[in-house]
Amino acid sequence: MVTNDEVEWLVKAQNHDDEAFSNLVIRYQNPVYNLCYRMLGNPQEAEDAAQETFWRAFQAIRRYDHNRPFATWLLSIAAHYCIDQQRKRRLPILEIDDWMEEIVPDHSPIPEKLSSQTEDKQFLHQLLAGLNPQDRAAIILRYWYQFSEEDIGQALKLSVSAVKSRLHRARLKLANLYQSEHFTHGERIQDESPVF
Repeated sequence: MVTNDEVEWLVKAQNHDDEAFSNLVIRYQNPVYNLCYRMLGNPQEAEDAAQETFWRAFQAIRRYDHNRPFATWLLSIAAHYCIDQQRKRRLPILEIDDWMEEIVPDHSPIPEKLSSQTEDKQFLHQLLAGLNPQDRAAIILRYWYQFSEEDIGQALKLSVSAVKSRLHRARLKLANLYQSEHFTHGERIQDESPVF
């Protein structure tokens, strides 16, 4: 939710007020860092990517359109930068251990559950690592940041139909990977396929 302070900071930042932009950095540093970490999987790379995101936002702030949510605009800059970094290194890395608790918030001390959660984290890591960077970004923006298809399209510079296609394809690939991983010793585990 945009506050009156934030609207004021945006207007001032667009008029080269460094202090106003610093306030925006303080407000959004955690969401930007978290997105970068989810995309890149390395704390140092995520910190560098977050700094680069804010530098790029600072350079482009005059072009920011107030009809678009600032968070969407800023996180799209971060997502694009991270996708570029992943393409450069050609390694589909996504470290999720530290943020899996957002998905499965079960803090039960029962050893069997703890062991199962660790396996689930590793398994989800494997599944997401199987996606190409842009599909991974679409999935993360949709399911961890609740971006609409329109917001994802703006963030990734895709049409809404392309976003729908990417999300569908990514969910299908995740489901197929899930099924193929649930064959052990020639026997299929009797779990239902997950709905992504």
